[in-house]
Amino acid sequence: MPERGLVSQISTQLSAVKGKASDQAAGMVEQAMGLLGVPYRRGGNSESTGFDCSGFVRHLYEQSVGQILPRRAVDQARATEVIDREELKPGDLVFFNTMRRAFSHVGVYVGDGKFIHAPRAGKAVNVDDMRNAYWQKRFNGARRVPVNSDNPKNENSN
Repeated sequence: MPERGLVSQISTQLSAVKGKASDQAAGMVEQAMGLLGVPYRRGGNSESTGFDCSGFVRHLYEQSVGQILPRRAVDQARATEVIDREELKPGDLVFFNTMRRAFSHVGVYVGDGKFIHAPRAGKAVNVDDMRNAYWQKRFNGARRVPVNSDNPKNENSN
């Protein structure tokens, strides 16, 4: 069963992320993993109806940390802080040129060179490896979402 192997791989990935990431990022990645298998839907922005790439990222940030990002991938790129690929941490955004224009696809970095995203029509939310030739060739850059300190979900609850 291919699904069993994927679940095992994702579980291992999640354990690794939890060891390296902040609690907030680990929680976000865990929530993202819970959305694996949700179908792609152009313009989609909910778990019940499906996601496109930017709708998935927007939903994930809103649900996990209470931060509302712009709707389109290109606008998400403009609204976030540029970082080097070597600085990527779980929860950061990764952008790709998949439609002959910059920042036409977005996903969330989960660690170990992998990202989770809503890929395209006929597919569902899944994890891909950025080192794969397809993604490597189309990589546009990495961004970090600035933490909104006014948001109660971002405060430490000690």
